[in-house]
Amino acid sequence: MDLVALVERLGENPTAAVFGLITGIIFGIAAQRSRFCLRAAVVEFGRGSMNDKVAVWLLTFSTAVVWVQGAQLLGLIDTTEARMMAVPGSWSGAVIGGLIFGGGMVLARGCSGRLLVLAATGNLRSVVSGLIFAVVAQMSLTGWLAPIRDYLAALWITSGGRNMDLLAAMHLPQEAGLILGGLTAVLALELSRRNQIGLRRLVFASGVGFAAAVGWALTYALSQVAFDPVQIESLTFTGPSANTLMFFLDRNAILEFDIGLVPGVVLGSFAAALVTKEFQFQGFEGPSPMRQAMIGAVLMGFGGMLAGGCAIGAGVSGGSIFAGTAWLALFCMWIGGIAMDFFLRNVQTHRIPA
Repeated sequence: MDLVALVERLGENPTAAVFGLITGIIFGIAAQRSRFCLRAAVVEFGRGSMNDKVAVWLLTFSTAVVWVQGAQLLGLIDTTEARMMAVPGSWSGAVIGGLIFGGGMVLARGCSGRLLVLAATGNLRSVVSGLIFAVVAQMSLTGWLAPIRDYLAALWITSGGRNMDLLAAMHLPQEAGLILGGLTAVLALELSRRNQIGLRRLVFASGVGFAAAVGWALTYALSQVAFDPVQIESLTFTGPSANTLMFFLDRNAILEFDIGLVPGVVLGSFAAALVTKEFQFQGFEGPSPMRQAMIGAVLMGFGGMLAGGCAIGAGVSGGSIFAGTAWLALFCMWIGGIAMDFFLRNVQTHRIPA
């Protein structure tokens, strides 16, 4: 069945939800098997190491860049009208939100995407943190926290009514993105060799980045045949987590890519955990870790919405299309995460209750 026939049979919104489901399943399986986690990579790097967690993150990032930039060069996709690019971006939101999100993911012991993956494998800590994250994200989008988010985001926005395309802004040819992705992949593979990372984990790490490319490709293809405007988007978990929560609370909510994405991640991660016999219920070790995780989830919910994306949305999906604010947000997430890890280690050293 071709895409036009599928859209005619299901409708545009349900088709978008199916595409989100497919993207989410790929991500869920790959992220669970590769143990992909920006928080883990940030902590490892901040402590002066370049081991397996950094290698996995770099391979994921480079795979997304290579696939997306390669597809654009071949004319298979066009992300210039993607939601992230077609509207003004917020530099102030990227900085403040990125720092807040970075600190939050260290406190919560995982970024929003990682929490979703872990929740599907029986980690009850992640279930609690993920629900708090979704609620705060929704509050930051349309609730009580929205005026604060709007104020901070409006402090400094991109010019021209659009986000900044970094390649165009630096007057670089489109091929530069593919080259950068390739060089990053070489670095990731060399780190993988040094850390003796197995082929299977490398394949699944690449699969996380590939999932981002799949999201861009599917939503772009749908936008070309749909009668009504369709958002060109890919993996991200701040908005989708909030939208999925509201979908189950509001009878008037409609199906869309976001609504398929989150359940897809849960299904993919759950299936992978069952197959590998890694499904196991886990809880909080005590009140202090629980308190940290809850605070971290709050920070990630607000910070991710302010930054315009989470560690996956800005760090992988946004990075792969060279959205200016996404790269800045990703950089600030690294800074915020490193600073929070340093603070927590200093607190533990001096035996001050965290």
